[in-house]
Amino acid sequence: MEQTTNVQVQPVDKAKIWGIWKVAIILAAITAIEYVFAFQMEAGMARTVIFIVLTIFKAFFIVAEFMHLGHEVKGLVYSIILPMIFILWLIVALVNLEGAAIKESRGVVDYEGGPATEHVDDSH
Repeated sequence: MEQTTNVQVQPVDKAKIWGIWKVAIILAAITAIEYVFAFQMEAGMARTVIFIVLTIFKAFFIVAEFMHLGHEVKGLVYSIILPMIFILWLIVALVNLEGAAIKESRGVVDYEGGPATEHVDDSH
C-alpha cells in the first residue's frame, strides 16, 4: 500500500475559532437567561412567550452558524425559513382549534380568577 507523504498542515484560522466561541457564548447566555426565567417567574403566558422568543433566537444562531445558512444568499434562506414559519403557524393553529373543540365537547369552562362575588358572614 502506498503512503501519502505530501501532507501539509494548515495554519490555525483564529477568526473561525473565535466565531465558534462567540456563537457558543451567545447560546450559553440565552440558555442561562431561560434557566433564570424558569425558576424566578410564575408559570403563565408571559413566561411561555419569553421561552418561545428565546428559543427562536437560539434556533436562529444554530441554523445560521452550524448549518451555514447565515452565509448563503437571501433567496435560499427565505426558501427554507418561510415554509417552516408557515408550517409552525399551521401546527399552532391546528392545536389551538383541536384543543378548543375538545374543551367544548367536555364542557370545560375556563376559570376567570377574580374577587369573590359572595361574602359569607361567620361572625355570629
